[in-house]
Amino acid sequence: MGNADTKLHFRKAVIQLTTKTQPVEASDDAFWDQFWADASTTVQDVFALVPAAEIRAVREESPSNLATLCYKAVERLVQGADSGCPSEKERQTVLNCTRLLTRILPYIFEDADWRGFFWSTVPGAGRSGRLDEDADEDEARPLAESLLLAIADLLFCPDFTAQSHKKSSPDSTEDIRSIDSCEYIWEAGVGFAQSPPLNYVHDLNRAELLKLLLTCLSEAMYLPPSSERRSLNPWVSFFCSTENRHALPLFTSLLNVVCAYDPVGYGVPYNHLLFSDYRELLVEQAAQILIVALEHEGGSAFSAALQALDAAATPTAAEETEPAGPENLFVNYLSRIHREEDLSFILKGLARLMNNPLVQTYLPHSAKKIQFHQELLILFWKFCDFNKKFLFFVLKSSDVLDVLVPILFSLNDARADQSRVGLMHIGVFILLLLSGERNFGVRLNKPYALRVPMDIPVFTGTHADLLILIFHKIITGGHQRLQPLFDCLLTIIVNISPYLKSLSMLAANKLLHLLEAFSTPWFLFSAQQNHHLVFFLLEVFNNIIQYQFDGNCNLVYAVIRKRNVFHQLANLPADAAAVQKALQRKKKSGATRSDSTETEEEGAGPPAPAEPGTLKTSLEATPGIDKITEKSQVSLDGTMMPLALSGALGAAASDAESNAEHEVFRAESARSRLSSASSSSAAPWSANADWVASWKAKLPLQTIMRLLQVLVPQVEKICIDKGLTDESEILKFLRHGTLVGLLPVPHPILIRKYQANAGTAMWFRTYMWGVIYLRNVDPPIWYDTDIRLFEIQRI
Repeated sequence: MGNADTKLHFRKAVIQLTTKTQPVEASDDAFWDQFWADASTTVQDVFALVPAAEIRAVREESPSNLATLCYKAVERLVQGADSGCPSEKERQTVLNCTRLLTRILPYIFEDADWRGFFWSTVPGAGRSGRLDEDADEDEARPLAESLLLAIADLLFCPDFTAQSHKKSSPDSTEDIRSIDSCEYIWEAGVGFAQSPPLNYVHDLNRAELLKLLLTCLSEAMYLPPSSERRSLNPWVSFFCSTENRHALPLFTSLLNVVCAYDPVGYGVPYNHLLFSDYRELLVEQAAQILIVALEHEGGSAFSAALQALDAAATPTAAEETEPAGPENLFVNYLSRIHREEDLSFILKGLARLMNNPLVQTYLPHSAKKIQFHQELLILFWKFCDFNKKFLFFVLKSSDVLDVLVPILFSLNDARADQSRVGLMHIGVFILLLLSGERNFGVRLNKPYALRVPMDIPVFTGTHADLLILIFHKIITGGHQRLQPLFDCLLTIIVNISPYLKSLSMLAANKLLHLLEAFSTPWFLFSAQQNHHLVFFLLEVFNNIIQYQFDGNCNLVYAVIRKRNVFHQLANLPADAAAVQKALQRKKKSGATRSDSTETEEEGAGPPAPAEPGTLKTSLEATPGIDKITEKSQVSLDGTMMPLALSGALGAAASDAESNAEHEVFRAESARSRLSSASSSSAAPWSANADWVASWKAKLPLQTIMRLLQVLVPQVEKICIDKGLTDESEILKFLRHGTLVGLLPVPHPILIRKYQANAGTAMWFRTYMWGVIYLRNVDPPIWYDTDIRLFEIQRI
């Protein structure tokens, strides 16, 4: 009964706030205390008892009351931080203020006139006597700064959010101002050796404070997307600046809590059904805070990535691109992690969590499955992007495959689900980043023995075969919104192709099937950029034939079997009548299907319908492949140099030039193909004979044609002489054959490395906040507020 009474009092206070015509004095503590005095109000209660309509009504009709409520709630948090919350009553007050501010802040952000409120100082803030001791210093501090510093203090509050180091006695409370919060880091790992005992109350209190912190940092959701916007998120900038004395222990705590988390625990079946895992809630919040705090906004994203990756920029160039405003300490700390044991701890932790959905047990549903896969992918991306030592550590051993397999699993699983198109993009971007390094291609030659539950044909081969099979599945069996990713998928295969020692017959056939599908005249002529896909695939075949011929008899055999595809490409009709005739066929077939029945045999179908009520958030358009990659040439000693620096080498290699010719993309490359393929493009462009002739002359077919010219007669002769019909004998002949001295001079290896830019920074910002919006549904922090960064669509 008491619980019902306290809720009634709280509800009455809310009603009074909305109906009072006169502003309530800040000194009227009896009135304001009603909002945070009750001991039994949960965060769900606060969201239910403070309706959105009433928050907006107070904002419009009694703005001074809303301002005073925010100020008084922040004041209580500051008082709690100062005192260290020694009593249960004070802790409850802090939690109630935390919940109330979490509820109200999104409605402050959605109104442009209110957005600056927290960055102003409150007139007469000293009246309550809160700041008597150092009124001058703190009265000048904006409300937002006081709030963020109070949250940071409270996250290291002994006996509230951290394990106390003192023996419990009434007169020995620790002074929160004098404690070294580095001794109170939440979990062992990077820079901290002791693992404090698990305390579910501390975990719950931390999670509530982190939820408020995440809400504070979410102002970016209420600003329209703009890659030109150079202003930093002031909340993130301040929280991650030297003003926050807890920045290092907080970064370390968040990182260690995520990377040390083991959802399977001791492996007791169904353990997650027997007791609540409060640590999972904290880990989710920690991962979300990390990905937001590690974000560089607008124009500074490019310079931050350059500096963090130690790119070969001149000192003057680095100075020119220096981001405005204070340095982000979270990015700084992340970029400086370098000890092998720390890098190993991070990689093993992230890999363990990313592999969690793949864990199979004999008892169905007996292992706990985590839900924050997308946050983990963004976090892994940021680690690779901002810490080059981490990227090299990932690639120096086969541990990279522990990350690759779950990413491929997610891509395959999500390919037909339109609500998970963002997940597809982040997975492909990570693989594009990794594929820019030689070691990634080398590691893919490791045999694939793990049997993960995926709907792909059973095969015996390497991780490279697995990657090609799943990419083929995405291209032929994914939904239409994935077409802008085709460039990226094929670029990844191009990047790894010079290092693939032995493709399986299945993977080789899939590559040929893609070439067959993309080289049909109606597909080539139906959009301005479609022929680039053929150039990519031809480059893959050239790389493998020139650099890995010896072990790739399966691919060579597949090329010989499908030689008519290459002959048809070489003889592609370019006259106006042939172009028109090919375009008429467009109506009879889908943009990524070939006449082959191979696709249908694999069960590729239309996109799976989403569950009723599923929400998704809109994404920014993906920049064209030319905008997100930079070409590098691999020299003889295995090092890479940007193509601009290797002019002398490049000029000598005409084959490489013709290979690279198709790289002159326009920004709308992928989007143009998407709109054309869906027959909704209003663009005036249409294929003509001159346009076809302009790129047909540059098709890099010389190497393949020479191979066919040499090997086809030999294979045919063996078949006739020995009456062979068994392909194993032909493969044996090809395995021991050689083309040394018969092929054109090997072209230099070109790698397209991921390049950070404002367009991808904007894409990541909308994707990241979209994920956070959809994941925070209990309580629904931002639901039904006026979000402007993306659109919320109900599927």
